[in-house]
Amino acid sequence: MADHILEMKNIIKEFSGVRALDNVNLSIERGEIHALCGENGAGKSTLMNVLSGLYPYGSYEGEIIYDGELCKFKDLRDSENKGIVIIHQELALSPYLSIKENIFLGNEQAKHGVIDWDMTEKKTDNLLKTVGLKIDPNTLVSQIGVGHQQLVEIAKAFSKSVRLLILDEPTAALNEEESANLLELIKEFKVQGITSIIISHKLNEIVTVADRITILRDGQTIETLENEDINEERIIKGMVGRDLTNRYPERHPNIGDVYFEVKDWTVHHPIDGSRTMNNNINVSIRRGEIIGIAGLMGAGRTEFAMSVFGHSYGSNISGKVYKEGKEISVKDVPTAIRNGLAYVSEDRKALGLNLLMDICENTTIASLGKISRTGVIDKEREVLAAEEYRKKMRTKTSSVFQNVGSLSGGNQQKVVLAKWLMTEPDILFLDEPTRGIDVGAKYEIYTIIEEMAASGKSICIISSELPEILGMCDRIYTMNEGRITGEVMRADANQEVLMNLMTMEEEGVS
Repeated sequence: MADHILEMKNIIKEFSGVRALDNVNLSIERGEIHALCGENGAGKSTLMNVLSGLYPYGSYEGEIIYDGELCKFKDLRDSENKGIVIIHQELALSPYLSIKENIFLGNEQAKHGVIDWDMTEKKTDNLLKTVGLKIDPNTLVSQIGVGHQQLVEIAKAFSKSVRLLILDEPTAALNEEESANLLELIKEFKVQGITSIIISHKLNEIVTVADRITILRDGQTIETLENEDINEERIIKGMVGRDLTNRYPERHPNIGDVYFEVKDWTVHHPIDGSRTMNNNINVSIRRGEIIGIAGLMGAGRTEFAMSVFGHSYGSNISGKVYKEGKEISVKDVPTAIRNGLAYVSEDRKALGLNLLMDICENTTIASLGKISRTGVIDKEREVLAAEEYRKKMRTKTSSVFQNVGSLSGGNQQKVVLAKWLMTEPDILFLDEPTRGIDVGAKYEIYTIIEEMAASGKSICIISSELPEILGMCDRIYTMNEGRITGEVMRADANQEVLMNLMTMEEEGVS
């Protein structure tokens, strides 16, 4: 008989009369790695927030039985005292505090009411060794990368004597090497007897690491797959309710002449001007073409796109930008927009959206001139425009007046795309366009991108997912250490070719 550390029975959770969880059941065996899969809005994070006490007892229906005991958690601290620790996709670290201060924030190591910094540092050092991080505990969090920050969060969980570790999209912001290291660490935790629940849209990782998988769809439990039944096709069918034989829409490009060019583009770090972030980059895009830029984290891809889009990154920028053979100015964001450029940020929550505003306001914010008369916004025109793009994007929402922060990741991304499409761009930079989005929503986003290219727009996709680059792009540039290292046509590209070029120091042969 299975030894269950956790059982969640008939969980019901509603928001303003909308049922987000509908009699969900979940059972977790002691010491296993259990994956939770589903489309955006399926209820995965909501279920884990119920478990962790973020949604306290009394705000939901159903039972939580943990370690044989009926639990009624009233807050996060209540569940953490039982050894249940959740690490959210948006890391909750203070960049202005040291690693040791972050790890013991709210759990200060004190004697007689005074913090014992020596003990704090010693314990932090031991915790960092546990997660395989060799770094000074006094280092500020702002001085370490996202991959190391993820490990600090896990070390923080261990400071709370974790027994059940919940990781929400733990590898979403990590490169392939960092992701592989983190998954190996989770396997090591299993050997130590720690139970893990992982929420992830990266199905290849789930197949590799999970002992069992529970699939949610539309707030309901669909099925739990045992290890021998786990494969990507079966997971996708459970998530979307149908077979998804093609991950990418069919592409029949009608590519025209060179429409957009960036020549001899060099960008320096915005604070440390001695650091070159982009070095003499030359890139072109034809009308109706989708190009890709592939590179490892730190290669300079985002820096390139942001600097071209109105110098919104960098200092001492040099080089020229051409549209239809004529030099154009991109000296600031309004000028770049007027010249037909748009940029969809890799971080939709921090840079792409105002989470306190509704869909309507977010959709129109970059195109206020189109919905204004004599400098005053025409609310009727604004609503009509937002509703038009809601329909075009097939955004799942009851109204354009819904707060954008309450939408699923996939629908938030559609709002970001709608915002920039409303500016009627000719050249569109898409930076990690499907990060943190489920496979069904990805296909919808890909279809929208394909439709934009078919209408004659020139599109550049920046992505850390090589299958996405290979599946969507007609031509691919590779970058390493701020330089273009290769240029490959779609027919000649595969993951091995791209990876070799992405790690080259000098420019490769296209």
